[in-house]
Amino acid sequence: MRICPVAVAAVAGVAGICALASAPSAGRNGGMLATSQAGYAKPLAGELAGAGLVPREQGPGWVLCDGGSGRELPEPAFAWLRLPAPREFRGARINALGRQIADYLADSLRDERLETVWPCVWGGAGEIAGLTRRVTAVQKTFQDLLRRKLSRVARLARTGMPSGLGPVRGFFVCFTDFDRAFAAREAVLGGQRRMADDAAAPSRSYLKVEEAYGVLGAEPRPGETVADLGAAPGGWSYSAARRGARVVAVDNGPLKGGALGHPGIEHRREDAFRFRPAPGETFDWLFCDLVAEPHQVLRHLVAPWLERRWCRRFIINLKFGRVDPLGLLRELRMPASPFALNAADFRIRHLYHDREEFTVVGGLRP
Repeated sequence: MRICPVAVAAVAGVAGICALASAPSAGRNGGMLATSQAGYAKPLAGELAGAGLVPREQGPGWVLCDGGSGRELPEPAFAWLRLPAPREFRGARINALGRQIADYLADSLRDERLETVWPCVWGGAGEIAGLTRRVTAVQKTFQDLLRRKLSRVARLARTGMPSGLGPVRGFFVCFTDFDRAFAAREAVLGGQRRMADDAAAPSRSYLKVEEAYGVLGAEPRPGETVADLGAAPGGWSYSAARRGARVVAVDNGPLKGGALGHPGIEHRREDAFRFRPAPGETFDWLFCDLVAEPHQVLRHLVAPWLERRWCRRFIINLKFGRVDPLGLLRELRMPASPFALNAADFRIRHLYHDREEFTVVGGLRP
């Protein structure tokens, strides 16, 4: 979803917006709307159901739940954005929808004084052809109303995706179809976001590790050491080396692009499952993006590296294309998993740039 941060020093003229439209055709409040990558609504619904919510309806890239607001949930892997207690709006006409949503925002501001930057998020869930144009048109009506009645708010509007994850107070609008939108004053961000490509990056996988840094809240620094297991063609190694880290890239395959011949990357043509640090050596980072069965990766690579403290932080991709993703999630979260046993904190995400895989990030206990 596109983000439009709006800074407000004071709110004036709110009642003017409320008078612009007759009674809006808004649906009920309550429950929760969660969005995901298109095509993954089914596992998202299963994950939310396992956490105690009741999926009532779903479409490409979204799930609507009953049974609570979802604020108390652990962090769902598949959820990109969660809207607790959203208000539903329906309407075939662009101007009517824009006015209804503006009314809702204005009414919600009656007893609230905003003095800091706050996000105003508009977007569409899934990949419905033409939906982005519809969202943009309704948003324009909404913004025109702001310029007319809350000019100071409109002048301070900014664009750009906010970083971070967790609860955010602001205004969030998500379209699930051309004539249906949900709006809320609060959202819970999963941290997934689209990253900018680099022409020198050897592969698309570069984008995954770049995105993972934001979920972890840390990235390799100059002078730190990285073991990249299953490195070829070198996208993750290149990402770390361009930040000044010293990388040992372990793979029998060749490195390419910006990773090939990079002075910060030492390429070792070895089996990633057999590679071990030198006695007494600890890497600051473990990277792993192997195309292998996830339980093999967990048992023969992740477990020994974490149990023997061969690294301090980790970013690991686990492929779920041939296993039950919800079953794998349950295993990763169990108290006996190598992550739960050894990590001080870890997060599991289905990233914007992930396909049939989870990205697990975290740091080890001292």
